[in-house]
Amino acid sequence: MTNIAICAPATPITRDHADALRQLVADEFPGVRVTFHEQCFAEQGHFAGDDLMRLTALLDCANDPQFDAVWFAKGGYGSNRIAEAAVAQMNASARQKTYVGFSDCGYLLGALYKAGIGQCAHGSMPVSARSETGREAVRRVLRWFGGDNSGLEPSLDGVTPAAAFNLITLAMLAKTPAMPDLTGHVVMVEEVAEHLYAIDRMFFALAGSLPRIAGIRLGAVTAVPENYVDFGQSEEEIAKYWCDRMGVPYLGRAEIGHTAANRVVPFGLAGPASAG
Repeated sequence: MTNIAICAPATPITRDHADALRQLVADEFPGVRVTFHEQCFAEQGHFAGDDLMRLTALLDCANDPQFDAVWFAKGGYGSNRIAEAAVAQMNASARQKTYVGFSDCGYLLGALYKAGIGQCAHGSMPVSARSETGREAVRRVLRWFGGDNSGLEPSLDGVTPAAAFNLITLAMLAKTPAMPDLTGHVVMVEEVAEHLYAIDRMFFALAGSLPRIAGIRLGAVTAVPENYVDFGQSEEEIAKYWCDRMGVPYLGRAEIGHTAANRVVPFGLAGPASAG
C-alpha cells in the first residue's frame, strides 16, 4: 500500500476536488491510499490558510513516517512563502518521501531538491481530478507512484539529470536561497497566461542566472493573452533566441505544462517513485 498525504502549500481546493480524487483512487488504484490534510480546505484571502497553517500542514505530512509521499493539492501562489522554513524543519522521515506538484509548487520542489530531501517530481496535482481530461494527467502520477514509468516525459534518458519548472517560478526562484544547483541538467520550462513579451522577459532574467546546464526544453505555453501589438516571435523562437544568447543548447519541446498532456519529470535522474 502506498500512503499519500495531500496538503495545499499555496491555494485551497474544495471538498468536491478531494472527493473526485478519492473516487478515482477507489475505482482504479487499490494499492493507494490518499489522506487529505484538513488544511487543504482552509481559506484566508488568496491562500489555503495563513503561512503558519500551510507550513504546519506541510510538516505534518512530510515528517509523519506513516506516509510514503506528499502530493501538493494545487498551485496558484504561496508555496515560496514557506519553502525555506519547511525544509529547515523536515526530519529523517521527510527525507525518505516522494514530493509531487508543479506550477507554483516548483518553489518547494526546488528547495527540497537543493536540500537533498526525498525524490521531487514535476507532475499534475489532485485539483485536476474533477475533469475528464485532468483525470488522465492525475492517473499518470498515480501510476508513477506505483512504479509505472509510462507517464514520464519521453525525452528523459536516465543518463542526464533533469528538472522542470513553470517559467516564472524558475525566474523568481533564481538567485534565492532556495535555488538548486542545476549544473549539467536538462531544464524544462512551461508557462500559462503570460504575454509573449513576459515570456521573453523571464528568459532574460534566467540568462544571467542559470549555471552550465545541459540544455533547455520548452513545454506548453498556453492561454497567452492577446497584446495590443504582435510580439513578433513565437514562444519557441523566444526560447531559441535566449538559448543562443546563453550558449545553451535548445533541445526541442517537452510534454509538460498546464494541459492534460502534462507528464511527470522526476528531478535528477528519471525513475519510479520511492513510495510504496
